[in-house]
Amino acid sequence: MAAALAIPLTGCAATMGAGDAGCASYAEARLARPAAATVAAVPPDWADWIADLDDRMTGTCR
Repeated sequence: MAAALAIPLTGCAATMGAGDAGCASYAEARLARPAAATVAAVPPDWADWIADLDDRMTGTCR
């Protein structure tokens, strides 16, 4: 589970935010995210949702 969340969280925030205020805001928020190692404290359903959301936002904002 930790690897499933850690992989999408390893993307570079600098590749996001090219002129879109929402993407710039998301890139800024990603910089403050907790370390991927803390995923063990997150319930599996939430960890899956967070990983999916991050994957979608990162893909949209590239």
